[in-house]
Amino acid sequence: MADRIAVAMSGGVDSSAAVVLLQDQGYELEGVTLQLLEEASEPESIRDARVVAGQLGIPHHVLDAVQCFRSQVMDRFAAAYESGQTPNPCVSCNRYLKFEVLHRYARELGCRAVATGHYARIQQDTGSGRWLLRKALHPEKDQSYVLWSLTQEQLSRSLFPLGGLSKAEIRALAASRDLASAHKGDSQDICFVPDGDYAAFLRRYTGRDYPSGPFLDREGKVLGTHDGIIGYTVGQRRGLGVSSNQGRLYVHRVCPADNTVILGDNQGLFAHTLTARDLNLIACERLDGEVRLKAKIRYRQQEQPCVVRQTGEDTITVTFDQPQRAITPGQSVVLYDGDLVVGGATIIKGEDASV
Repeated sequence: MADRIAVAMSGGVDSSAAVVLLQDQGYELEGVTLQLLEEASEPESIRDARVVAGQLGIPHHVLDAVQCFRSQVMDRFAAAYESGQTPNPCVSCNRYLKFEVLHRYARELGCRAVATGHYARIQQDTGSGRWLLRKALHPEKDQSYVLWSLTQEQLSRSLFPLGGLSKAEIRALAASRDLASAHKGDSQDICFVPDGDYAAFLRRYTGRDYPSGPFLDREGKVLGTHDGIIGYTVGQRRGLGVSSNQGRLYVHRVCPADNTVILGDNQGLFAHTLTARDLNLIACERLDGEVRLKAKIRYRQQEQPCVVRQTGEDTITVTFDQPQRAITPGQSVVLYDGDLVVGGATIIKGEDASV
């Protein structure tokens, strides 16, 4: 009997190509699409996935994950913004939905693993037995940054068929099978905030008003009035509506406790060191002493040389060789050793380069 695998199908070209690749390897497949949002009519993602599953002759299932997505992703997103952080909801979605809820459902279908259209690679270390996460072979599409929270158990039951291929190769593969998704564009925005207006979404979602308050400089001088702390993130320049003889102003800190937003110049955004929590190590059980690695603090950044020290069960400090701009609470710091993902954590704060 063929090995049975559940494939997470988003309706896009990547997950469609994953089905083709696994079919060609002889797997028995079950297509699964997560319904994440309440919508009046059937979402396009479900319709498109069903069409592709039909073209490829595999069963297609729709898993209602609306309530879980709301509690584990959207609620966390709102709470983070309200606490002055800037979250990455894709990390939460991977942690709690795609590699937890979907894995449980896959077991109910009799599948031993879940395959997704992520551009990354999984290997098992023959010596230690640990499951390792590596970057995709084509760095321009690598998605390992948003996968740092995966546990050993989740990695052992996951497949990333696209990790060794380029986007052009994926589209060509889908086109060769005349799949409906072959020329579908890539999604760019957070799925539940398609217009990118996070502040407007949060007001609608929470039903709360976020009052205006003062913009302050780093010495406490009032520079103007902000429109509610949820509208600002570290490093932001546009939309501030204030001027100063200091030149261009940027957001340095968002302070919910006193409803203030601290502004300053660009140089003040640079910091050598960050602290982070929720540490998840993939390549090892623990970091001993000071470990020389590379790290990045945002998805599109090139990883930077640093020294990492584990300070508690789930906390680390990261000190960069060169100061980094706009280290943002709530975002992820992901640690790399070459193409190997050592682990990751959620940023608490950055320390000024002058400290």
